[in-house]
Amino acid sequence: MRVSKAAGIAAVAALVVTGCASRASVSGASSSDGTAVSAAGQRGDTLTWGWSLPSTWDPVTSAVGNDVHALTLAYEGVTEVNAKGEAQPGLARSWTYAKNGRSVTFHLRPGLTFSDGTKLDAAAVKASLERGKTAKDSTIAPQLATVESITADSATDVTLHLTQVDHQIPLLLSGKTGQIVSPAASKDAAKLATQPVGAGPFIVRSYVPGSQATLVKNPAFWNADKILVTNLILKPTPDPAVAVAGLQSGQFDVADLTASQVGGVKAAGFPVETANVLPVRVLDVNNTVKPFDNPKVVQAISTAIDRQALVETANFGYGQPVWQPFPKGYVAYDPELDNLYPHDAAKAKQLLAEAGYPDGVDIQLALGKADDPVGELIQQQLNAAGIRTTLTVQTPGVNNYITRRYPFVLDQFNARQSPVQALQVLFGAQGLMNLGKTTPAALPAAVVKASGYPLTDPAYPAAIQDATKIAVTNMPNVFLFTVTRFTAHSPKVHGLQNWVDIQRFEGVWVEK
Repeated sequence: MRVSKAAGIAAVAALVVTGCASRASVSGASSSDGTAVSAAGQRGDTLTWGWSLPSTWDPVTSAVGNDVHALTLAYEGVTEVNAKGEAQPGLARSWTYAKNGRSVTFHLRPGLTFSDGTKLDAAAVKASLERGKTAKDSTIAPQLATVESITADSATDVTLHLTQVDHQIPLLLSGKTGQIVSPAASKDAAKLATQPVGAGPFIVRSYVPGSQATLVKNPAFWNADKILVTNLILKPTPDPAVAVAGLQSGQFDVADLTASQVGGVKAAGFPVETANVLPVRVLDVNNTVKPFDNPKVVQAISTAIDRQALVETANFGYGQPVWQPFPKGYVAYDPELDNLYPHDAAKAKQLLAEAGYPDGVDIQLALGKADDPVGELIQQQLNAAGIRTTLTVQTPGVNNYITRRYPFVLDQFNARQSPVQALQVLFGAQGLMNLGKTTPAALPAAVVKASGYPLTDPAYPAAIQDATKIAVTNMPNVFLFTVTRFTAHSPKVHGLQNWVDIQRFEGVWVEK
């Protein structure tokens, strides 16, 4: 059954209702904008967030999907996505498509400035997007492939002229691809990597890689009235051994957790928000490297994996098994792909024999960290099917999307704001996460077809789901289970929302 976009978004949004309800019971009845607390003089000025520091503060060269959450503190996109993942105004207060769908004009808010005080007008947006499209080290250039040219039509109107009808652009420009960088600052790309200049809700005042970033409220942010803390400190996610102590001592006000930490943090009396979000766990596979160049070997791997056991054992019961890059309820999720490769060790051995490996095969699985329980359980499951698996830890600081050193990697796909963009990143010939740089012959046309429908068109869900099916059934990626986001916070933190995609802090405040 094909679901409409509205129904798909509603289903994903429904996944976070429990978290919202538990937050309300903790936070009390004060208004989310902090008005009542402010009047009483009880609002604090600093929030410390435990999250991953970005690999770079330059959205154009960032090669880590998870960077977008930290980058959104310093940069604002042409558009935003709301808590449900829908495109809404950002730097642009509105946008207009041409009747033929071959161009879209974004109408910027007047009087915008960057955090360094320079003007943010249509010319600046044009320059920033063109850098994303043409810079030799850009990781977002493939996502701007349908943009043929950009014109600044006035101080506040910027038009993207397209090579084809593409109604995904408003979603695309809500993430890293559309985050606008000061043209003056981008002249020194090396400096920009540690000293961002954007127009987001905060300004980075100091940054120590691997330690913390200290940010202050940006008074020039277009929605500054909704930013209710003066200072935001970004620190790496606390280690499981110190998560509770960090919350108790006030080292963290809000902290991202892993599934293994949830029980201990709850037992210590801290609220934990649980939200099913868009990212999924996945095995990246380079299908140009033996033995992964044989599709039956990859099918054997997928068939050997018991996804439900991964959820129950390695992920503490959180998440749902998936065979595709989108969670159930999302517009691009194709229900026909459910249980695509059912767990069957005997069938996996048969597929190996058909692939020319009757005595099994030896492979190496690369992990991001040595103690990932998902990797250890996958190793056991593959070994049981004759896929003799050795675990190795990736060299710290080496980005496998760039080096492609490891052909088989336990990873996480952090969702992109546009489903077409997600398909391009994973399966496009120049996709960042496509280790083999091959693509199904039928996928480009399917993507073009899906992009040609307005997001509210009843025909759009079927078209984007067809593109998903082509990609998943022809490419080697092995999708595992959906990701659950766990956010612990001090009872003094109020106004947090559960976002299915990019975390934002409008309306969040802290008691003194």
